[in-house]
Amino acid sequence: MAFRTLSRFPTFDDSVFTDRFNRIDQLFSQLTGNIPVQASPAYDIRRLDEQNYQLIISVPGWQEDELEIETVGGQLTVSGKREEKNQDEEQGWIHRGIRRADFRMSYALPEQMKVRGARMELGLLKVDLYQEIPEHEKPKKIAIENGTRVIEHQA
Repeated sequence: MAFRTLSRFPTFDDSVFTDRFNRIDQLFSQLTGNIPVQASPAYDIRRLDEQNYQLIISVPGWQEDELEIETVGGQLTVSGKREEKNQDEEQGWIHRGIRRADFRMSYALPEQMKVRGARMELGLLKVDLYQEIPEHEKPKKIAIENGTRVIEHQA
């Protein structure tokens, strides 16, 4: 299972190190029987405004009823499980490059982050997220008193 933490900062990606990591991950996965990290679908995280975000997962060829999204204890889990296909559908292919393996991805959500909904568009699963910041945790202006006058600063 792939585990990720939602972050506002992009991760460092170097193709030389990424290739080496993928090879090590595949070898380790063969030993343990786990699914390699790269076997999970590609995803993007998009900031729409101050409080709204969107998790976009590439799931070409998947149907809505084959996907499941759930939140438990600060974890957002997206999984895909395919129904067994009959032999006629599996025959006749010359090349099959579109990934069809079952997957399960988990994301650690910040405490105030809530899932608003999800929808499928052109092979992309879009999960809408809303960060609900309580009023007492929002930045506030603090006045500094200097004798008789008050100087205001932005927090």
